[in-house]
Amino acid sequence: MPSVPSVPHSDRRTFLRRAGSSVLLAAAGSASLARPGSAGPHPDTGSGPSLLRDDWDFDEVYDRVGTDSVRWDRAVERFGTGIVAGMGVADMDFRAPPCVTRALAERCAHENWGYMHRPDSYAEAVAEWNSRRYGLEIDPSTIEFTTGVHPGLIAALHTFSPPGTRVLLTTPTYAGFYTDTTFTRTVPDDNPMIVDADGNWSIDFDDFERRARRCNTFILCNPQNPTGNHWSAEDLTRMGEICLKHRVVVLSDEIHCDFINRGSTYTPFASLDPEIVDNSLTFKSASKSFSLAAMKVAWYYGTNPTLLERVRANTRADLSTLGMVATRAALIDGAPWLDDLLTYLDANHDFAESYIRDRLGGIRHRKGQGTYLAWLDVSEFAERIGAADAAEREGADSVDPVTPELVMQRWFAEQAGVYLNAGSAYGTGGAGFMRMNLASSRQVVELALERMAEAVNAA
Repeated sequence: MPSVPSVPHSDRRTFLRRAGSSVLLAAAGSASLARPGSAGPHPDTGSGPSLLRDDWDFDEVYDRVGTDSVRWDRAVERFGTGIVAGMGVADMDFRAPPCVTRALAERCAHENWGYMHRPDSYAEAVAEWNSRRYGLEIDPSTIEFTTGVHPGLIAALHTFSPPGTRVLLTTPTYAGFYTDTTFTRTVPDDNPMIVDADGNWSIDFDDFERRARRCNTFILCNPQNPTGNHWSAEDLTRMGEICLKHRVVVLSDEIHCDFINRGSTYTPFASLDPEIVDNSLTFKSASKSFSLAAMKVAWYYGTNPTLLERVRANTRADLSTLGMVATRAALIDGAPWLDDLLTYLDANHDFAESYIRDRLGGIRHRKGQGTYLAWLDVSEFAERIGAADAAEREGADSVDPVTPELVMQRWFAEQAGVYLNAGSAYGTGGAGFMRMNLASSRQVVELALERMAEAVNAA
């Protein structure tokens, strides 16, 4: 690989602590940083009652370094203190919604942590959220809580897919599905999506049906992580009909469903024809929508009592009191915060798409329809710096596989101080791509893109 001059790094902590929300971007075409209806800059939040105020400022650069954050601290652990922008794992850099902080503070004021009784209000909050936002009516008695979407999917795979059987995936898809199949000793069966010259991804339905004939389950990602596809009712119906025909149970992971960009629409799999829906279970959580991954609460539901009872028999959820309290508060009172956040993230997507097009030669990106993730085509640039040759050389002496995308991950970390996810982790079709998390202050997104541009243009 040709030698690339290192990009000088500013001190990460200094940037994160001193960057104020008054700093405006000067980049041409960047969206306004102001939040519609914002009460203005967030008050001093060092401690005290200000934590409970019902205003927020997504422009605030919120320092997570040193908090054992996977997104930031693990990136630093892997690549050193030169990391100035952790843009990998899919959680958000914003403060929690004030309603969550308030609910947790109120519960912590009661200083006893005995066994928790979970009243009906928790399942009712999930049902009411789906009804208000998507017109989807869910019987609260069909909602089963788990300690994450992964444990729910694993319970379903244990139920329907014996070890050694195949699990259908449309790829590239969420890397975590491969850890689920490894854990359950099942075999992922990749159905590669078709990508056109403009970067649009679509299902290869002929290949999908050919693979469905030999699978017991299909893990659907709706909307699709990492490509950002939202699936239309027509797409979902066609997938559902094929799965019903071949007796393939649909496990629909809809954890990113609340993140749909301007001009797009989320269609719940559970809103389709009842016969199709009866052959499915849906898995969701507030962990993406309100950045509550550490709270370890998710759920699944369905309309087929037989499927539900079979999976419930394989489900064991040890839920924490604080996780349940935070989740209920977010679902009941968090909608205004989320609505403003969606406007902000949509503008982040627009900014990133424009910036990459204008300033990152050899990298292409088309704004997705959903999620807060950008799927970057780095294939041209990877070829320019010889990433494939480097992967082949390094792989010869490595126990673990080395892909060009892993070489690119290290390259961006070392040369730009930016941590991205390697596309090869997302299955067939991920080669030549990197995933970038845009759920941060615009200032952090701009810093990451500036550093990437400096490194790329110097190569």
